[in-house]
Amino acid sequence: MQQDNLSFSRRTFARAIGAGAILAAVPKLTLAKTPPLSQVRLSANENPYGPSPAAMRAMTEALREAPRYPDELNDELAEAVAKLHGVSPSQVLLGDGSSDILRLAAAAFSGPGKKVITADPTFESIGMHAVNYGAEVVRVPLTASHAHDLAKMSDGSLVYICNPNNPTGTITPKAALRSYIEALPRNTAVVVDEAYFHYATSPDYDTVIPLVATHPNLIVARTFSKIYAMAGIRAGYAIAQADTIEKLRKQQQWDVMSVVALAGAKASLADPDHVTLARRHNSETKAWLAAELAKDRYEMLPSETNFVMIDMRRDVKPLIAQMRGEGVHVGRLFPAMPHYMRVTIGTPDEMKRFVAAFRRINPA
Repeated sequence: MQQDNLSFSRRTFARAIGAGAILAAVPKLTLAKTPPLSQVRLSANENPYGPSPAAMRAMTEALREAPRYPDELNDELAEAVAKLHGVSPSQVLLGDGSSDILRLAAAAFSGPGKKVITADPTFESIGMHAVNYGAEVVRVPLTASHAHDLAKMSDGSLVYICNPNNPTGTITPKAALRSYIEALPRNTAVVVDEAYFHYATSPDYDTVIPLVATHPNLIVARTFSKIYAMAGIRAGYAIAQADTIEKLRKQQQWDVMSVVALAGAKASLADPDHVTLARRHNSETKAWLAAELAKDRYEMLPSETNFVMIDMRRDVKPLIAQMRGEGVHVGRLFPAMPHYMRVTIGTPDEMKRFVAAFRRINPA
């Protein structure tokens, strides 16, 4: 959830609860009002529109359950996730965001003497955890089309595939990924991170969750941090075969999700209209940004996510600092792509501020 828009700090949230005013503050499914803040945050791939009103109400009401452990709500969300994906609740593991799932996979399937294979660049979380567990991390450069180079990603105990990929926003085609998973050795676990699944519209993209039924080495990670706009609440889950879920569960502490997170996630799943609206806002604003960049002869990679990678054609590190000086925070430097700037798609007003700042530091 973007701090510049519909999110609340812990302190503000507590004050709102105490005043009994939080329900009045729940936004409608329309663009948020411009916040009275000087900074625009386009650096963390957050959804600037916030959780759905239904999720906000559910999370507020869940505070009544604060004295109780979240066991019942945990079971209810697991059952809702299982129903959504047509699997058994025993094939679902809830997590403190999908990052928690990645840590569990590293704990369960890496270690001293083992290799973990990732793309370069990609989301680094699982690789960082694997190093902490004593594994070797092998980073394989993306292809010329910025897809995973699957032919070079099979020699390990654990493989990580972020699809759509972060930070590029690109996809690895569904047919290639399906063939790759089917050909993997049974002793190689593969995590497919579908954090940005809901934003992808390409006909060449699809979820791999149906493959779980016949592939015990496959783990699919999902999150509520992106299109459901619950990044500050922390909620995610894994789908895998029951035996694999148990291997992950053994690495996890009890009750990793709070009653608030569980209630918000369950309500989010029951509100598909909010997903549709968030996807539409993202698509429209991304198209507007692409047109504005084209006016200045800048290109961005094809993006199936809520962020874009802009080819700056020069070292991006000083440009990132200059943008921050203009009050606009963009993504950090990715060493494998030193000429590209990653920018989250914010609200139309935020993107207008981005373009204005962008043009000030890149005059025509």
